[in-house]
Amino acid sequence: MDTNDPPADGRPPTKRPTARGRPFSQRTEQAIIEATTGLLAERPLSEISLDDIATQARVSKASIYRRWPTKGTLAFDAFMVDFLDRQPLPNTGRLEDDLLATLRNWVSAVDRTATGRALKGLIAEVQRDPALADAWRERFIGPVRARHLLLTERAKSRGELPPGADADLLLDILFGPAYHRLLHAHLPLDESFVRGVVRAIGAAIDAGVF
Repeated sequence: MDTNDPPADGRPPTKRPTARGRPFSQRTEQAIIEATTGLLAERPLSEISLDDIATQARVSKASIYRRWPTKGTLAFDAFMVDFLDRQPLPNTGRLEDDLLATLRNWVSAVDRTATGRALKGLIAEVQRDPALADAWRERFIGPVRARHLLLTERAKSRGELPPGADADLLLDILFGPAYHRLLHAHLPLDESFVRGVVRAIGAAIDAGVF
């Protein structure tokens, strides 16, 4: 049975779907998140059902639906905790080194890992789950992109990028090839790839593309 526990400390508040009825038990929520994380480490999202999650967490499906409208939105919450922990924002004092560290961190988090499998599953689920698509844009793409834009703002302040540089395009060129290789798995996400992407960005900066 759900209880009215105090909110968990140490985590910033996030905007999520409003729960109905009594306040959702924090212990129950944590059990569901941990069960989902564990299942995502074992198999793809497409092979996990809400019944699996409910059984693993020892809760009812109604307890899950009270908090998450779809399987995708639940998997997204479980994914975000692990993914953001693996994405520290570098501050080396040099744009090239910041970009190298950023892309290496991303590759380390997703290449042949449970986090990477979850990311691919979520990207697929976004295409058919409107609630997840909204959460994906609002709570993943927006905040993560805003954080990485700090790298380009620092570069502008150091004179490595012109004041009017198209930072959004720069980030698209940084992460676009990485997502392409992750989703298609046609070529490795290795150090040569990381350095090649950052060299291409450097050449584009020198050519005045941004």
